[in-house]
Amino acid sequence: MSAVLDRPLAPAAAPAPAPVPIPRRPRVRLGSSLVHGAVALWLAATLGPYLVMLLTSLTSERELLTPGVNPIPETFTLDAYVELFRTTQFLSYLGNSVFTAFGTVAFSLLVAMASAICLSRFRFRGRTSMLTALLIAQLFPAVLLVIPLQAELRTVGLLDSRWGLILVYSTFATPFATFLLKNFLDGLPLELDEAASIDGCSPWQMVRHVLLPLMRPGLTAAGTYIFIFAWNELLYALTFTSTPAAQTIPVGLQLFIGEYQIRWDLLTAGGVLAAIPVLAGFMVVQRQLISGLTAGAVKG
Repeated sequence: MSAVLDRPLAPAAAPAPAPVPIPRRPRVRLGSSLVHGAVALWLAATLGPYLVMLLTSLTSERELLTPGVNPIPETFTLDAYVELFRTTQFLSYLGNSVFTAFGTVAFSLLVAMASAICLSRFRFRGRTSMLTALLIAQLFPAVLLVIPLQAELRTVGLLDSRWGLILVYSTFATPFATFLLKNFLDGLPLELDEAASIDGCSPWQMVRHVLLPLMRPGLTAAGTYIFIFAWNELLYALTFTSTPAAQTIPVGLQLFIGEYQIRWDLLTAGGVLAAIPVLAGFMVVQRQLISGLTAGAVKG
């Protein structure tokens, strides 16, 4: 027994070395590559005309008239922008577009908001007929109403005026905005109205303190659509206006296309300046739309 205890202990076995991980090659999925390629082609097709318009506006008139295709100008110049402000009525066109677009947004949103609240929160006789009439109003092509609208504007003395354009644009923008806001209100629970009534709110107070904060995303989306529609509209602005006092940017740019010559430098420079407010406004509206959705969900 003592001999066994006096025997030296065998050394412990060394731990086995950890296996070295074999690096794996990243897998390239064919589906994701096709999606990325399709998105890249779509972006190139969408942003390509804007890039060409920008480069053309920075090219001199002499180089534009030179035969051959040169997508990148040899020398960049701002002569087109300087001439656009000095020799044309572009500032007047810009002011008319701003006044007309914001006026259409204010008038259309006011009418559409009231109509949407009534159609969504109240039940009355003729409600279905009113919704059907608003839908039918969107089915008529705009060109069919040029002659009747021109006669009406001449009768009330609003032909060749910015207020006449606001009235015409609101006629087409209000039905769509009403449908958009009504669908947005239909998604809000009626329990909010009942809770406001129990707390002692009048119908106006309920609309002001409960519905309007929650309608902010819908109002932003409807206002964005109305602004872009009024800013880019050409048919009615070209038909119902004849002087720079009421003509908007699309009409002013169309005047640069002559019978024997097209001023591509002025046309593209005006197009770049006309696109900047829309792009900048959309970026601001996009942020407000997201913040409005989260704030309405928390505060409501």
